[in-house]
Amino acid sequence: MTRLSLIGFGEAGTAFAEGFLSARPAITAHDLAFSEDSGMVARAERLGVTAADSMAAALSEADIILSVVTADQAVAAASLAADHINQGALYCDMNSCAPASKVAAAAAIEAAGGRYVDVAVMAPVYPKRNLVPLLVAGPHAAAAAARLKTLPMAPTVVEGPVGAASSIKMIRSVMVKGLEALTAECLLAATKAGVADAVLGSLTKSHGGTDWPRQTAYNFERMLAHGARRAAEMDEVAKTLADLGLPNAMARATADWQRAIVATGETADPDEPVTNIANRILKSTKI
Repeated sequence: MTRLSLIGFGEAGTAFAEGFLSARPAITAHDLAFSEDSGMVARAERLGVTAADSMAAALSEADIILSVVTADQAVAAASLAADHINQGALYCDMNSCAPASKVAAAAAIEAAGGRYVDVAVMAPVYPKRNLVPLLVAGPHAAAAAARLKTLPMAPTVVEGPVGAASSIKMIRSVMVKGLEALTAECLLAATKAGVADAVLGSLTKSHGGTDWPRQTAYNFERMLAHGARRAAEMDEVAKTLADLGLPNAMARATADWQRAIVATGETADPDEPVTNIANRILKSTKI
């Protein structure tokens, strides 16, 4: 019987647990927020997940572990998990980290007798939840892919060492998260100048195939809801580029925009007029 442990029970951990309901593997989760967020604990219990109050309790019987914390906590989580991991347990690091961070996390897990797997989550976890596309890499990738498919999940093995999967995710994020940042910079300026409709109309003419008002509203909603996590990811992207000996100014600026947008504390509905969202953001003292 698979005994699965989730390290982190935010959006990704919750989405996976929801998706696993039909298969019902035995799931234990640990999140630092459990001690102060009774709502998170209640959510875990509602999904049939045992909320562990410590890493030791979470990993005591686990044979497969999914780490889904924020990018800036991924190496620390692996180091703590290494103190409690069972021999031979698969440690699937699904965090959006630079290859060098994955290598550092792998060293801790492997030294403790665990089997580290570099995993990249290649799309938002909703609506597909546990069936979101995954890339897996490293010496234990094939073994991990076979186990993940039984949960079920949707892994694809990438040839190469630890860091091969995360390299794809990190470099792709230069474009994906960068477009969100460009959206913010462009539409906030256009709205403040009173020319948003003209700018959106021009974009539609020159870059057909994209519903720019709706796409822009969606990008704002993503940044407002998940900007802190995206900024941490872009810090890792900047690290990736620096490790390659390349400039990373765009990645660093993207991280700055993600932090600035989420710091406004606003929320958005992707179906509302984008200028309404932009005007609320412009009123914030954080911009």
